[in-house]
Amino acid sequence: MSAETLGSLALALLLLIAGANLFGQLAAMLRQPRVVGEILAGILLGPSLFELMAPGIAAQVFGDGDKSPSAVVLGFFYHLGLLLLMFVSGASVRNVLGKENRKPTAWILSLGTPLPFFLALAVAPLLPLEAFMGDAGSKPAVILVFAIAAAVTSIPVITKIFYDLGILHTRFASLMLGAAVLEDIVLWGVLALATAIATATVAAAGGALAETVSVHVVANGLYVLLAMTVLPLVLRRLSRARWNIIATHTPIAWIMIVLLGYVSVAAVFDVTLAFAAFLAGFGIVGGMKSTEHQRFQVPLDSISHVSGAVFIPIYFAIVGYRLDFTKGFSPLMLIGFLLGSSVVVLLSVGLAARLAGFRRLDIINLAVTCNARGGPGIVLASVAFDAAIINAPFFTTLVLTAVLTSQACGVWLAFVLRRGWPLLSSEGPVEQHKPATAMAGELNRAA
Repeated sequence: MSAETLGSLALALLLLIAGANLFGQLAAMLRQPRVVGEILAGILLGPSLFELMAPGIAAQVFGDGDKSPSAVVLGFFYHLGLLLLMFVSGASVRNVLGKENRKPTAWILSLGTPLPFFLALAVAPLLPLEAFMGDAGSKPAVILVFAIAAAVTSIPVITKIFYDLGILHTRFASLMLGAAVLEDIVLWGVLALATAIATATVAAAGGALAETVSVHVVANGLYVLLAMTVLPLVLRRLSRARWNIIATHTPIAWIMIVLLGYVSVAAVFDVTLAFAAFLAGFGIVGGMKSTEHQRFQVPLDSISHVSGAVFIPIYFAIVGYRLDFTKGFSPLMLIGFLLGSSVVVLLSVGLAARLAGFRRLDIINLAVTCNARGGPGIVLASVAFDAAIINAPFFTTLVLTAVLTSQACGVWLAFVLRRGWPLLSSEGPVEQHKPATAMAGELNRAA
C-alpha cells in the first residue's frame, strides 16, 4: 500500500470516526439515540451528498470501486464494527431475567414476538417480492428476512436509551432486556437459516437445492446448539486453566481470541458471522459464576468502551454511507413497511402485556419500547443486503425503519420521565440514576 493510499485511508477513517462521534453527540443532546447521528454522518459523507457534490475527492478518499485498497480496508472496519457490536450485545445477556419478570416475559415471547413474525410470514407471499429481492434470487430467504424485520427488537439501542435516561436499574429495563435477549436469540437463528437458504440457492444454481439447504440448516443448527449449551462451559474451564497464561495475564487478548475463534469456525460452516459474534459474547459470560465474571468485567468494559467510541460508530457511519437516496429509496415502501409493521408490533405486544396483567400506560411503554428495531434492525438489513437476499431499496427501508422506531422509543420514554409518570405502575415514579459506571457493568446489575 502506497503512502498516498494510506494517507487517503487515514483521512477516511478520520472523517468517519469524527463525524460519527460528533453527530452522535449532537443526537444525544437532542435526546435522540446516538445511532441516529452516526448514520446521519455516513449519509452526509456518502453518495447522497458529499459524493454527489465532489465525486472526484470522494473517490480518492473512500476508494473508487469495491476492489480499491481503501474500499477493501473500510469494508474490513465495517465488518469488524458489526462483529464487535454483536459481541458486546451477546456479552450483556447475563442476569437480565428476574423472577418477577418471568410471567410477562413469557407472554411477550409467546405472543408479542411470534404474532408479528407469523403475520409477516403469511402476508409476504402476497406481496410483489421482486421489489424486495436481491441478486441471490431466493424468495424463501426474502420472506424470512421480511418476517424477522417485522418482529425484531433492539438490544443495543434500547440498552443505550435506558443507560442515557438513567433507568437501567428499573424492573421495566430488566423486563425489556430479558425479553429482547431471548427474542433475538431465536430471530438471529432464523436469520442464519435465511442466509443459509440464500447461500444454498446460489450454490445449487438450480441443482440439488433441497440437499444443499439441508446441509446448511443442519450446520447452522449444530453450531447454535453447541454455542448455547456446551461451549460456555468449555470456555469457563479454559479461562480458569492454570496453563492459560493469556486468560490470566492478558484477558482482553483472550476475549478477542474467543471472538475470532467463533467467527472463524462459523465461516467454515457458512454460519452467519454476526450471529456467531453474538454467541461468542454469550459464551464468554454464559458459563461464568459471579466471581469469575468480576475478573473479566474490566476487560469486557474496556472492549465495550473502545468499540463504542471507534469501531461501532464506524460501522453505523458506513451503513449511512451505503444509503443512496438518489437510487435506492422508495418512499412508498418505507411508509408501508414502517406503518404496517409498527401497528402489528404495537397491537401484539399490547395484547401480550394486557394478558400479563399490565394496564394503560404500562402497556404503551412496553409496546413502544418493543417496537424499537435499532441496532439489530440495522444489522439485519446489513447482513441480508451483504448476502444479496434483499435489494438496495428494501435495505434503505429497513435501516430507516430501525432509526425512526428507535427515535420514537427514546422520545416517548423521555417524555414519560419528564412528566413524572411511572414506566410500570408497580414501580411508581422512577428515580433516575445518572450514568456513573460502565454501561455493561450497569446492565449486569439491572436484574
